[in-house]
Amino acid sequence: MPMTRTDLLEVLRDGEGSSVEFKRDDVHPDGISRAMSAMLNARGGFILLGVEDDGRVSGLTRTRDQAGQWVMNIAQNNVHPPVAPSWSCVTVDDDLVVGVVEVPRDGPGKPYRARIGGAWRTFSRVGASSREASREEEGRLWQQAGIVHYEKKAVPGADLGKLEQHLLANYFDTILRRDRPSESSEWSRVLSNLGMLEDVEGRRSTVAGLLLFGRNPNRWLPQAGITAVAFPSSEKGYATIDEEVIRGPLVSSVSTHGRVVEPGVIDRTISFVMRNVGRRAWIEGGRRRRRTALPSGAVREAIVNAVAHRDYTIEVADVEVSLYVDRLEVISPGRLPNGITVESMKEGRRAARNGLLKDVLRDYRYVEHFGMGVRNRIILAMREHNGTDVDLIEDGPRFTVRLWKDAPGT
Repeated sequence: MPMTRTDLLEVLRDGEGSSVEFKRDDVHPDGISRAMSAMLNARGGFILLGVEDDGRVSGLTRTRDQAGQWVMNIAQNNVHPPVAPSWSCVTVDDDLVVGVVEVPRDGPGKPYRARIGGAWRTFSRVGASSREASREEEGRLWQQAGIVHYEKKAVPGADLGKLEQHLLANYFDTILRRDRPSESSEWSRVLSNLGMLEDVEGRRSTVAGLLLFGRNPNRWLPQAGITAVAFPSSEKGYATIDEEVIRGPLVSSVSTHGRVVEPGVIDRTISFVMRNVGRRAWIEGGRRRRRTALPSGAVREAIVNAVAHRDYTIEVADVEVSLYVDRLEVISPGRLPNGITVESMKEGRRAARNGLLKDVLRDYRYVEHFGMGVRNRIILAMREHNGTDVDLIEDGPRFTVRLWKDAPGT
């Protein structure tokens, strides 16, 4: 819906932010293309033409059609890939007119670039300003577009010997149920075909290979792992009940019957939560009933999703698992992938940022075949367990799944 006068006045009152930028009508085209690039690479927004930096309306100095055509020419010729933003005008006090450029969110052409002084440059949105994207930020945009897959990137210094051979053998023998290679050269060939090795400098382990099967993967990937803490209250503080920095390969070594023999990061984290989550008791028909405060299936799904779908290009942050007296929070670094929103996730829409990781975790049955885990194993499971709604929160470059425990005494 076009912005109304009431909407505009509210935006002007709130000031500039991550999705709003004020521009005078005589701004240089570079200022418009820079803001478009930054917003397209973020979550879209509005450029208000005819507004001073302090929010005072100075109005358009040309006709509505002339200003609109000027904006569209910039979007087509000074932004790559070209875009077609929405254009509308709103009349405010004293017949001053503000041009409203609505920049779409989640465009398919990331990273979007702006032509500045004859050179194409990529911009990102930081607060109320548009700045040139760093190498790491641009890499994440390429990954969001599905053009570059970070999980398949070769890791310098990590060769075949940095993968746990007994875990690989267990994967072939017990999970895949296929003959495993016997020679080193054959291992290299097969693992390259599976995406665990990349043919660089004599075949290096990929990010996915190290995450899944690596011996001390944090030596090369400091973001590989989970920090788990149990707090004695409903707030984060210095006092803790239990805490563990969980490192190592994601997957477990399992028996032919599916029993965990040597737990990996996922199973160790699930065990941490379940031993600290507590139990609830109630009287039913004269008999005392007991159950865990959270269903293990929902806990498991939240943890698996966090490691499977997090943004591994963010190198300074672990997945965080925080257990409070009233809830569990699982926080994974990175925005939701590939145009997914919280609402579409609730309906069962799915898109993988790390397809290779997801496929191997599916082999281990951590991930269900139909990819409906959030809806079926978390949302519906929590409603059946205690009637609570799950909080799914995207807050900047991180995503939180919050599960509410049973109320005490229930």
